[in-house]
Amino acid sequence: MDRPRLPLNALRAFEASARHLSFTRAAIELCVTQAAVSHQVKHLEEMLNVSLFRRLPRGLMVTEEGQALLPVVRDSFDRIGDVLDRFEDGHVREVLTLGAVGTFAVGWLLPRLETFKNEAPFVDLRLSTNNNRVDIAAEGLDYAIRFGSGAWHGLDAMELFGAPLSVLCTPEIAAGISLPEDVARQTLLRSYRSDEWSGWFAAAGLKSPPSPLRGMVFDSSLTMMEAAVQGVGIALAPPLMFARLLATGAIVQPFATSISTGSYWLTKLQTKSTTGAMDAFRSWLLQQVAAANPSG
Repeated sequence: MDRPRLPLNALRAFEASARHLSFTRAAIELCVTQAAVSHQVKHLEEMLNVSLFRRLPRGLMVTEEGQALLPVVRDSFDRIGDVLDRFEDGHVREVLTLGAVGTFAVGWLLPRLETFKNEAPFVDLRLSTNNNRVDIAAEGLDYAIRFGSGAWHGLDAMELFGAPLSVLCTPEIAAGISLPEDVARQTLLRSYRSDEWSGWFAAAGLKSPPSPLRGMVFDSSLTMMEAAVQGVGIALAPPLMFARLLATGAIVQPFATSISTGSYWLTKLQTKSTTGAMDAFRSWLLQQVAAANPSG
């Protein structure tokens, strides 16, 4: 036998009364009379055949039955509110949770996101940044943009583009270096990938790269480049991700030599079905990549 439908007004009256422990204050919040709230709660109690409150001389006390019902009612109203909040101009909005390497997010993605907002206004994008260490499943991400080889267990990975590393420093430091040997005598800012500088020196033709390397180690290219801008040392970073700094002249690229250590990839769990928001973002992202790299 089907249960009778519980009236939403009565449930709202119960939730507000339990929160305030007062029919009067609940009535003020709901913009109705105290008698109306009391009547709604009594009607709900009769339908459920339980007492939800103990009426006290100076307020209310929620019974055990009321305590059992309250979190369910609150969660239900919160979920209804969340869904209603997703409606805008007659359309339902879809949440897209995206994780991205901080360097990619700041240097490439953010300057282009306004076009995505215009093309897919129904998508509520939620962006979190990381230093390339991310757990898509644990963090509940739809997509993650990562840097590396593309070989991640349990993930579908689509290559976006490479981002070769090159020497970047202030104009003042660049004025004092003309050969790779000069670079080796400077303070070298390093990432947690320990072989990058030795790879660059080898590519530049230096047969005996300096050992041991000197300089601070950073877990983020963004902070490493901030140190470079402040003249702390020389960074080995992707010029593509710091085009705006290069354009302002805050940093320069004194050597054309670069090394490739991987690419940026759009990844998702293999077990995850795509949503409309995910399809829209993937399509937009690939269009942006194609426009930025017309030669392929």
